[in-house]
Amino acid sequence: MNIALIGYGKMGKMIEEIAVSRGHKIVCKIDLFEKGSFDSLEFDSADVAIEFSVPNAAFDNYMKCFAHNKPVVAGTTGWLDKMGEIKKMCEGGKQTFFYASNYSLGVNVFFEVNRHLAKIMNQYDQYAPALAETHHIHKLDAPSGTAITLADDVVNNIDRVEGWTLVPELKPNYMPVSAIRRYEVPGIHTVRYDSEYDFIEITHSANTRRGFALGAVVAAEFAHDKKGFLGMQDMLKF
Repeated sequence: MNIALIGYGKMGKMIEEIAVSRGHKIVCKIDLFEKGSFDSLEFDSADVAIEFSVPNAAFDNYMKCFAHNKPVVAGTTGWLDKMGEIKKMCEGGKQTFFYASNYSLGVNVFFEVNRHLAKIMNQYDQYAPALAETHHIHKLDAPSGTAITLADDVVNNIDRVEGWTLVPELKPNYMPVSAIRRYEVPGIHTVRYDSEYDFIEITHSANTRRGFALGAVVAAEFAHDKKGFLGMQDMLKF
C-alpha cells in the first residue's frame, strides 16, 4: 500500500517506521511548508493519506485530499466543528474518511467500558461524574479529542447530566472536564464518579505514543479500499 503522510512531526515519523515495518511504502510527505506537494505525482500515487498535523491546518488538508479523491485517515483533533461538512462529503460513497479521536486499541476498549459504566451509573443519582485528562505540553487543543469522546458518551448515557464544561467553568448538572498539560505525558484519561460515601474510577494511561501510530496504520489498511465515513466501531466491531 502506498501512503502519503500529512504532518511529519514525531507522530508522522512513528507512523512511517511502523508502516514500513508492515510492508507499506511512504510515497509522499507533506509538512506545514510543503503545500504544493498535494499536486505532485508522488501524492497522486498514494492509496491513502494519513493526516496528523495541527488543528488550524487539518480541514484544509482534508479538502485537498478530497480534491484528489484520496481516502483520509484523520488523526488531528481541535477542528470538530466542521465534522458535519466532512460527513456530508462522504455521503453516497463520494469520499472516504476515517476518524478516531484516539487510534489506540486500548483507548477504544476504554471507550466501550466508559459507555457501559455510564449506563449503569444512570441508575444511581448519588454519584457525580467528572473527567480529567493529562497530556504533553506540546498538545495544542484542550480538552483532548479522547476526552471529548469520553465526556459525550457520559452525557449521552446519564439522564441527569445535561452536558460537560471545561474547568474552571462550572455549571449545575454539567460534568466538569479538567485538561492538564505536563512534561511529555503521552496521555492519561480518568473518569470518576464521586458520592458522599465512596468513588468509582476508571483510567487509561498510555505508556508510549507508538500505540496511536500503529492504530493509524491499521486504520489505513482497513479504509484504503472502502467508501464513506468510517471509525473504530467499523474496524474493531466490538
